[in-house]
Amino acid sequence: MNEEQSTTGVIRFSVSLPPKLVKEFDEVWKEKGYDNRSRAAHDAFRNFISEHKWAFSLTEEVVGIIVVVYYLDKPSLLNRIVEVQHSFEGIISSTMHIHLTRNKCLEIVAVKGKAKDVRELGEKLSTLKGVKETKFAVTTP
Repeated sequence: MNEEQSTTGVIRFSVSLPPKLVKEFDEVWKEKGYDNRSRAAHDAFRNFISEHKWAFSLTEEVVGIIVVVYYLDKPSLLNRIVEVQHSFEGIISSTMHIHLTRNKCLEIVAVKGKAKDVRELGEKLSTLKGVKETKFAVTTP
């Protein structure tokens, strides 16, 4: 593919997703009024990229929370979460652990520090195997 094609055309590629996630995505894009899954995925990708680029200024001081949903079926996950949190103890004000179901938990991590550090903490938590989802809610103090 030449460079012109990559900026003016579309590229088809395959994505492997769990059936439940596909079902939920299909329900949402239909409820929102999209004509097709591709257009909805396009907007989802664009939002994902936009959040990544513009959510934080690297040097800005921020306060907020990181919400982490994870499964307890990974034996060492809880220990790994605690290890990551301890490596960022300078920016973590407190944490709250909530049991959602017998094997699914939600962790709320209150943070205050440089945006790059808050982002790094969230990224490290989100890449742990067994973590389902990570969300940020931050603002400047």
